Amino acid sequence: MSKSKMRFSPAEGREKPVHALGMVIALVFAFAVSPCFWAWPSCGLAKAATGGQTIPPAGSEGKLIAVLKSDAPQKEKADACRQLAVIGTKDAVAPLAALLGDEKLSHMARYALETILQPAVDEALRDALGKLKGRPLVGVIGSIGVRRDAKAVGALTKMLQDSDAEVAQAAARALGRIGNRAAAKALQAALANASAANKLDMCEGLFRCAEALGIQGRRDEAIAIYDQFRSVEAPHQVRGGALRGAILARGKDGLGLLREHLRNDDYILFSAAVQTAAELPGAEVTGVLTAELNGLPEDNQILVIQELGRRADAAALPALFALAKSGTQAVRVAAIRALPEIGDASAVPVVVELLADADRQISQTAQEALGGLPGREADAAVMAMFNSTETRRRLAALELIGRRRMTISIAELLKAAGGADPEVRPAAIKALGELGGPAELPALLVLLMDLKASQDLDAARQALSDVCLKAENPESCTQKLIDMLGKAQPGQKVVLLRVLSAIGGPKALEAVHGSIDNPGQEVRVAAIRALGTWKTTDAAPYLLALVKSVSEPSDKALCLRGYLSLAAHPGLPAGERLSMCQQAAGLIERDDEKKLLLGALGSINSLDAVALIVPYLDDPAVRAEAGTACVAIAEKILKKRNNTKLAPNLIEPLEKVAQNTTDAELAERAKALLRQARKSARNK
Repeated sequence: MSKSKMRFSPAEGREKPVHALGMVIALVFAFAVSPCFWAWPSCGLAKAATGGQTIPPAGSEGKLIAVLKSDAPQKEKADACRQLAVIGTKDAVAPLAALLGDEKLSHMARYALETILQPAVDEALRDALGKLKGRPLVGVIGSIGVRRDAKAVGALTKMLQDSDAEVAQAAARALGRIGNRAAAKALQAALANASAANKLDMCEGLFRCAEALGIQGRRDEAIAIYDQFRSVEAPHQVRGGALRGAILARGKDGLGLLREHLRNDDYILFSAAVQTAAELPGAEVTGVLTAELNGLPEDNQILVIQELGRRADAAALPALFALAKSGTQAVRVAAIRALPEIGDASAVPVVVELLADADRQISQTAQEALGGLPGREADAAVMAMFNSTETRRRLAALELIGRRRMTISIAELLKAAGGADPEVRPAAIKALGELGGPAELPALLVLLMDLKASQDLDAARQALSDVCLKAENPESCTQKLIDMLGKAQPGQKVVLLRVLSAIGGPKALEAVHGSIDNPGQEVRVAAIRALGTWKTTDAAPYLLALVKSVSEPSDKALCLRGYLSLAAHPGLPAGERLSMCQQAAGLIERDDEKKLLLGALGSINSLDAVALIVPYLDDPAVRAEAGTACVAIAEKILKKRNNTKLAPNLIEPLEKVAQNTTDAELAERAKALLRQARKSARNK
């Protein structure tokens, strides 16, 4: 971790954040939240040095020590340090300590020493304090902090006044890692006269000491440190962190301090108090937060409201209900949004009342809140909305029914799907598809028979497809759909044909193909288009026959595209795909159809496929696609070991590609393959 990432600078010229709790928290709690935040760069490096590493063989320590003492290259010595971090004993301490002054190897030596659980390591590191300077010294100080060597407090205390700012700062952080009473006193004494450059590091160390003292049961000493910071001029993050520590260290006695700072005009300290409340359990804390709500500025109110939502304490609900009904729009919105987080049924009537609020933002937020409130009471409120006579409320209820996945509403949805409201009807049909399953298929089919409006039929198609595709075996629904085909009107037949296309399978295919002879133009076109989008290759013969027989150009194009898409299906044997392409080649007229054919041919590794491609190399409209397909096949053929018999047949097509293409990259690929083909041909 770099030094810049470890520390925060004071906020300069920053305007008061509005609702920016994340930024505030990052600023305020940097000093106290995570021990690893304060860690010297080597914190965790010993783990990084050994994590996932193979354990060196038993008895290899001596060889590794010999490497350290030899003239071996730097990398070998670094590797030896890394392995000694795993198996090093007291014998390795002196050889590793001898490298602490080496600019290039000091850090690796420290990694190894930090993991060796021997008093000799601490002695060696303390001894190095009086011998090293610069970065090696800074590193050793960090390692002493990592090992929490209490015997080093005296030496580190002297270094707090070192003229080298990096040394003084490292000493402050190391004392914080040690975290005992002596370290805390040393830092407190040094802080008063610390330079501006070193002050933040002193604060870091003291915060860590306070945290450690609190864990050790020395609560009063920890509180004294926190209170010291709260009473002096210091950056916001220091005072914010101190406030947090002072409240938490006091336990229940900290509620008075929390209450005091909820009234603080300093937004950073106010934010620190609110966020600290998140770490304090109990209804008493909720009471403190709610008691101060009404006298706060808007931004502060919103921050407290958000915290009350996260606490999920129903004791906050009366205060939130009041704010949801009156106040500024932003405060009302925040209060409404907090209600689903608490999730209490008593919020349902309040939210329902707010659905009718004249402020659209408020009513929309209330609708979202109702969608998030759990329980039967909320479901009942949604259904009451749905059963109203107002279309707007019914549509809003339908949206909530879908969001809440209210399968209990299916019976009511079926009624609405056959009702008279032209706006509610398609929305209800759509909801049936989203919430229903195969069990709803018979009812949906009966419903379909009475539908005539295009939006209703389209919704029914989607709903029928949805419920059928949810079946464990969608084809089990096919016969029910086929049975309805004979009873249906043209518009309804179109729906059934499209659903059969979505399901697929042999029976559906036969039914769709049989509908092509329907005398009604609408049904016939729907059947052709359903076949044109079929996903399985059993439709190929039907599509080819249609390409040859239909008179409408758009229908022919659709069937041909469907047929060629199936010809490119990787699940079919190459020979079968080639045969399909050969049959389609003579039926192709349009440029887009040629491109589809070339796309299918490009996936078939066969000289016969190349032969079909070659004529298109002279067609300006599809020359690029033909060249790409030809090169793709040639690449695969020439990768085969025994390609000498095939290679001569590739020379002429590749020459043509190389000469005719305007794509420089494709030309280079063709030329490379051409050289390879010629070489293989010579070796024939």
